[in-house]
Formats: sequence, C-alpha cells, structure tokens
Amino acid sequence: MSLDLGHVLGAARGYRDLARAAAAGIDPANQRAHHGFAWIATSVAALEAVAGWLAANDGGTALDRDVALLAFAETLGQLTGGLPMGQNELLRPGDLGLGQTARDLAHACIELVEGDHSATRAAVAAALADGQWPSESLHDAELDTIREQFRRFTEAEILPNAHKWHLANALIPDHVVQAMADLGTFGATIPEEFGGLGLSKLVMCLITEELSRGWIGAGSLGTRSEIAGELIAMGGTPEQQAHWLPKIASGAVLPTAVFTEPDTGSDLGSLQTRARLEGGEWVIEGAKTWITHAARSDLMTLLCRTVPDAKGYAGLSMLLVPKPRGNDGDPFPAEGMSGSEIEVLGYRGMREYALQFDGMKAPGDALLGGEQGQGFKQLMRTFEAARIQTAARAVGVARRALELGLDYALGRKQFGKALVRFPRVADKLAMSLADFVLSRELTYAAARAKDTGKRCDIEAGMAKLLAARAAWANADAALQIHGGNGYALEYEISRVLCDARILNIFEGAAEIQAQVIARGLLEGRN
Repeated sequence: MSLDLGHVLGAARGYRDLARAAAAGIDPANQRAHHGFAWIATSVAALEAVAGWLAANDGGTALDRDVALLAFAETLGQLTGGLPMGQNELLRPGDLGLGQTARDLAHACIELVEGDHSATRAAVAAALADGQWPSESLHDAELDTIREQFRRFTEAEILPNAHKWHLANALIPDHVVQAMADLGTFGATIPEEFGGLGLSKLVMCLITEELSRGWIGAGSLGTRSEIAGELIAMGGTPEQQAHWLPKIASGAVLPTAVFTEPDTGSDLGSLQTRARLEGGEWVIEGAKTWITHAARSDLMTLLCRTVPDAKGYAGLSMLLVPKPRGNDGDPFPAEGMSGSEIEVLGYRGMREYALQFDGMKAPGDALLGGEQGQGFKQLMRTFEAARIQTAARAVGVARRALELGLDYALGRKQFGKALVRFPRVADKLAMSLADFVLSRELTYAAARAKDTGKRCDIEAGMAKLLAARAAWANADAALQIHGGNGYALEYEISRVLCDARILNIFEGAAEIQAQVIARGLLEGRN
C-alpha cells in the first residue's frame, strides 16, 4: 500500500486546526478537552516529523516505508477513534465536539484507518528478526560519527554492567564517569571558550539517547551537567562562567539540580527554602526532595527564596552552592546539610535523596547572575533543553526495550517455534518500532528547533510527552513478550520497565506537558 503523505498530512493538519478552534471555545478548567487537544497536536507533529525523516532519506528503505505506514495508520486510528492520554484515559473526538470531523478525517484516509495492516506488521517484524533497522543516518558525518562513538562506548562499558549496578543500587563507577568525561559527555554543549565542545542540542540528544539505551542513569548523568551548564552559560556572571563551566565540561565538577520541595511538586511558586545574606555569606534553611545524585555531586544549583516579602516566583533566586563530594560512609559531609536516600524502583545509578539545610553556608558570590528574584526566570530558560534531553532518554529506553523483546522472541520457543513467529508477538515488536521512530523523529525535530535559538517550549513538551509514552509502552510490551520471566529480577527487562515509568513524571509530568502545549498553541505561539 502506498502512502500519499501530502494528502494524509493535509487531512491530519485540518483536523488539528479544527481541534484547536474547538478547544479555544472550551473553559480551560476542562483539562480533558484542553489536554486532549495537546495530544492531538503532538500526534500530528509526530507524523510531520516522520514524513520529514522519509523525505531526508529519499523516500526511505522498504522497512522505513512500512514503519511509516504503521505509524500513520495507528496515529490516524487514534485521532479518529480514541487517543490514549494515559492507561485508562482515552480522548474521544466527542470530548471536543469533533465527532463528525473525526468521521470526515477517517473517510479522507479510509485506506489507512480501515485497512488491514497485518501483512505490514509481519513484514516489519520479519525485518527486525533478520537484523534490519530503520534508517538512522542524519546525513552529517560528524553527527553520525558521534552516534557511533557513543554506541560503541555503551556496548562496551554500560550494557554489560548496567543490570548488576541496578540490582546492587550502586552508583555509576567513577572510572565510567571519567570515561564519559573523556568522551566529552559533560561539555558537549558548553561553549568552546569555557572548555566545552560547543556542539548542538541535537548532538546532546544523540549522546543522551545512546547512553540511555545502555542505562537511563548513564544518560541522565550527562543531563545533570547540561542543566547546570545552561543555567550558568545563560544567566551567570562572567566570573561564574569562567569558574564553573570549565570544571563542569571536564567532569571535574558533577552538578546536581536542587529545586523540588516536599508538598510542592511542580508548584515552584510555593517553595519555602530560604537563604539570607549574613556576614557576607548566604545562609540556607529548608528542605528539598527528589534530588538526583546529591551525595556525589560537587555543585548544587539551588532554587530558594531570598526575597521573603515577595510572593510567588518573584522572591526566588538561584544559588550556585559548592559542596564537598560525599561517599558511602559519609554521604553529606558539608556542615549544615544532611540527607537521606529515597529508595526507588528504578532510575538508579545516581540515587535520590531528601535533603535538609540547617544553616548551610554558601559564598557571597553564589547568587546566579548577581541579581535576586531572577531564579524562576533563569530556570524556565533551561526547561526546554531539559525536556528535550528527557525525551532523548526516553527514546534510548524505548529502543532498549524493543531490543530486549526482540532478542527474547527470537531465542524463546513455544509449541515448537520461536515466539517471533506468533502474530501477537510480531505485532508488539512492529508497533514498538513504529512508536520508537515516531518519538525519535519528534525529539530530533525539537532539538533542531532549539538549535535555531527560537522559543520551543511547545516542541520540547511534545517530544517529552510522546517519547515517555513510547518508552513505557515498549517496555510493557517487551515484558509481556518475556512472560513470567520478565517479572524476574534477573532479566534486564524488569529494570527497563521500572526505568521507563519515571519518564512520564520527572522534568514535568505528562499532565504538565499537555498543559504547556495546549496553552502555548491556544495563545497562538505556534
């Protein structure tokens, strides 16, 4: 079956535009309708990204075209029938008053929506079983070389060890962290004048994706430096940039983001941790939670209230707080700071902590940019890159889940034949590949938008929203292929499932992303 991209995309865009008009007339308190519109817009953007991928590859290979066909058919089926916003939340066209509009879209794309795609799913699964993979070249020698370099590193250093590190709840070993630093992981996007490589956000996506394919903790370690480096590069004083950025780029300083507090979640305007100037130093009081890699880090980017009389975001400032690196025997040796580990299902390798500050001191020049009350604005400028990187982590996890499901389906036999030969198993693999390509290409599109320098909170939110869903769906499908063995801790898929689940929560939960997307589009920003 041939795919008329122009016709199908035109119909899908028309449906999205009518959904936008419908949502604009609905009270924003109706989150189902507004978030549903965000999912519609995200789905259409993903189709556009896949179309762009095919065009960049001169129409693609036979496998590329089959994957695109499945991606378009399934997405259109969801748009016209029921779009999953969560495991038990389906957006129906009627929720936006689009019943007839959806029927018109289905009729315009009737071969895709109502066609029998079983043969295409079987062909995709057979290609995977034969060792084929969809096109991934970015047609740039430097980008392709970087991907290959980090893939080799992941294959050699991360994949053989990640599961035993996870089971032991061990930190990523220091020698692996140093090897990552030697590859340029921590300075990829830091300007060359400060010791970094000065590369694009797209490059950082490739790095994060490949490392996260090995273990999400490895990919996330680079994200810590990405957040801190961007905060300081964009908002720091010349002195702060000169002091911290070379150390972050080299890996000599491992930063951690200290933003979240108990009972606040995404409501940053309600933060209560305070810092006051006293004797030329900042004195910090308060509590933080869900702080990743807090013990082994050397620098905290700490969001706190320094203007007590200012309400909400206006009183928040960002402090660059140096701290001694902890160890297993003494995780928090800094005076005035203590912490306790939060035991978690997955996303290990850096560990999560609840922190308490009881008069911890920071230098008088720790205020980012030297100006109070700018912390929230400074942080918001980094959320785009952080969410794109989270999408890249999800893409890596989605790929690894598919690889594990495929390997098991090839090696495991039931009733005298390999699992991959059973249609329900083959279908899971084929659709997992389609979800992977949709999320990968949407993530790359968001990174390219960021590299243009324009505001791209909508694109970043879309990438994270879709990729997180794909990671969870792929992990769940791969575990189902494993059957009971997938539930055993000895099998890697048990870890990947736990790792995948966090992606829909951190860096802004799925509901937050949908809110950002809907509000931005309805305000006419895109």
